[in-house]
Amino acid sequence: MYTLFTSPGSCSFASHLALEEAGLPFALSRVNFAADAQRSPEYLKVNPKGRVPALATPRGILTETPAILAFLAQSHPETGLLPVADPFEFGQAQSFNLYLCATVHVAHAHKGRGTRWADDPAAIAEMRRKVPETMAACFGLIEREMLRGPWVLGEEFSACDVYLFALTRWLEGDGVKLSTLPRVEAHFARMMARPAVQRALAAEAAL
Repeated sequence: MYTLFTSPGSCSFASHLALEEAGLPFALSRVNFAADAQRSPEYLKVNPKGRVPALATPRGILTETPAILAFLAQSHPETGLLPVADPFEFGQAQSFNLYLCATVHVAHAHKGRGTRWADDPAAIAEMRRKVPETMAACFGLIEREMLRGPWVLGEEFSACDVYLFALTRWLEGDGVKLSTLPRVEAHFARMMARPAVQRALAAEAAL
């Protein structure tokens, strides 16, 4: 049994959806960002980084989306979450997921988390202004070069798809029209048709 510490609308939805897609037993624990719960002493005992996701496992806590997805895939290879049997294919999947984590998520964070990098209000405003451009560039690369289709890794659905879906949900709010990215848009529609996605969205809405 796993417990996922999550916040609605955040990147932790990728881990939530991976658990749902894999049919693994889990519980959700909401971290209320509006109440600054991620910085509470109670949550900092769970994750000293003060962020989500955090996954409580029988062996301890794991953080960071790519690490959680890799752990679930390697712990439950029968689920097919990632191609763990082939080191090169697994490396390719990790390359995609780490791009989402280290580049795409950071580009998005410049909209609402500019104080992580600057104190000057003008600098923070400039970072926010650039978000539509940087997010469009990130997803443009995914559209052209990284989305093999119909799924990220080609013909087989994987945890790369749940992660991409979680971040694609941010695009319209970041000023990027999904219709400008036809392959990403088609991927989003395929994901929305999956029963696990509908279950996870409903569970998130109920938190």
